[in-house]
Formats: sequence, structure tokens, C-alpha cells
Amino acid sequence: MPDLTEPPWNEIVSWLRTDGSHILLVLIVAFLAQRLGRVAFHGIVKALLDREAAEGTAQELSAIEVRKRIETLDELGSNVIRFLVFVIAALMILRELGLDIGPAIAGLGVVGIAVGFGAQSLVRDYLNGALILVENQYSKGDVVSIAGVTGTVEDFSLRRTTLRDLDGIVHTVPNGEIKVASNRTRTWARINQNVMVAFGTDIDKAIDVVDGVGRELANDPVWKRRILEPPRVERVESIDEMGITLKILGSVRAAEQWAASGEFRKRLLAAFAANGIEIPRPHRVVFTGEGGTAILSPEGPTDEELSSGDDGE
Repeated sequence: MPDLTEPPWNEIVSWLRTDGSHILLVLIVAFLAQRLGRVAFHGIVKALLDREAAEGTAQELSAIEVRKRIETLDELGSNVIRFLVFVIAALMILRELGLDIGPAIAGLGVVGIAVGFGAQSLVRDYLNGALILVENQYSKGDVVSIAGVTGTVEDFSLRRTTLRDLDGIVHTVPNGEIKVASNRTRTWARINQNVMVAFGTDIDKAIDVVDGVGRELANDPVWKRRILEPPRVERVESIDEMGITLKILGSVRAAEQWAASGEFRKRLLAAFAANGIEIPRPHRVVFTGEGGTAILSPEGPTDEELSSGDDGE
């Protein structure tokens, strides 16, 4: 066993008792600060997500999805806390070693400013991505409109969102560019249709036909679980030069809005045809010849009309 009173052991022991103990204390405090910071951040994230799941839009999320979101945010928070604690602890240790940390602090300040200007969009992406997760603005599989793009969310991370539109084109949108996120598949959606009927139509009859089509669709075994509120005429929306517009509203499960709207329109066309309700169409003006008579008809002139027009010249 070496004699601790002899050089160089006595110098090592003296250093450990003074500067060495200070460095050890810095390391212990840094370790505890990192652990406590992670625990505190985890508690804040869990409290926010629990409240959102209980009161907000995250109620439909499964426990697995909530846990994944907490883990993702925990990883981000842990990395940030670890970096900050490491930098502070390294500077304190360098000071204990007798090194001048002034230039290091100045250099870090310059680097921080440069990185701040250069990476501010990246920081904004991550912060906005964290808010999207906490607030559950959308999830994988939702149909959303963000940054001027509409499509199905195929992938989502803290930095960017990947959408696939109806044409199959994949769009990658940085989260920092998302100012407004319109989720088209959140719980329920509306069948929102404007249908125009021709002047002279019995409006009460037209309303009965529309409401009947809505009830039939809601009672159909194939569709009844998708329809939350049968489509019905809400009001006479407007009276225009072409005809009378009826506003039709109904509620369906969000993912079924497009299919249900298409099925309702198909059945409505058949019901209108069966009940003699006309949908107005543009009229065409046809002149049979110079000085001839103008013929107004949705389909255009018949052969007899054209013949009579020729004979009249």
C-alpha cells in the first residue's frame, strides 16, 4: 500500500479533499438535477395528457396511444434537460480545475445565437409537434387539412407530419408550418347538402321526399350503424333565378361522411325521378335560322322543331 504522506500521493489526497470533492459534488448534483428534472417533466406531461383525455379531444385515444405520446414527450424533455445539465456541470468542473471559463461562456453564447438563428425553424417544429401531441389535434389515420394540404395522416413525429392525399401523393409538412389543423374525422361529421328544385315544385312534397330518403338510409341494415342523425331538410336555403335551394343536414360517423353522402345523393336522385320532382337545368337558346323563332329547351331543339323552323323561313 502506498504511503499517502509521500509525493505524489499526498498531493493527490490534498486535491481530492479540496477541488476533487467539489467536482464530485458537482457531478452528484448534476445527476440528481437530471433525475429530478425528468421526473418533474414526466409529471407535467402526464397531468396535461390526463386532463386532455378526461375533458378534451383526447378522450377517444386508447391507453396505448396515450402511453406512446407520453414516452415521446418524455424523450424530448429528457434530452433537453440532459443537455442543459451537462453544459452547466462541464463549465463548473472546468472552473474547479482552475481554467478560465470566460472564453468558453462567450463562445457558447456566440454559438447559441448562431444556432438559434439557424435552427429556429427546427425548434419551432419540435415545440409545435409537442403541442399537437398534448392537445391531440390529430392522430395517425385521421383525414386533416394542414398548411394547404388535405390527406390522411400516415406518419407523425415531433418534427413533421406525413400526409397522403386522394391522388396518392405523399406530402411532408414541418410541424412549425401548421397554423390551423382541420381534422375531418374527429368523432362525427355532417352530411351537408344543398339541393335545388325547379320553380313550380310542391316544396312540402319535396321536403317529405327528402326526409323519407333520409329515414330509409338510417333504417337500412347496411347503413344504420353509420348514420347518427338521419339527413333531413333543415330549411329553404335560398330562392335563385334557377330554382329553390333546400338545405339538407344529417350526422354520420366521421369516417363514413363521404360514402354516406354519396349513397344519400344516389337515393335522392332516384326518389326525385319517381316522384316527378325536377332538378333545374340550364336552358339553351337555339335559333333555327335567320329570322326564325328562338326555341328554349333544356335538351335543345327536336327534329320536328328544327323542321318547322326551316319551313317557316
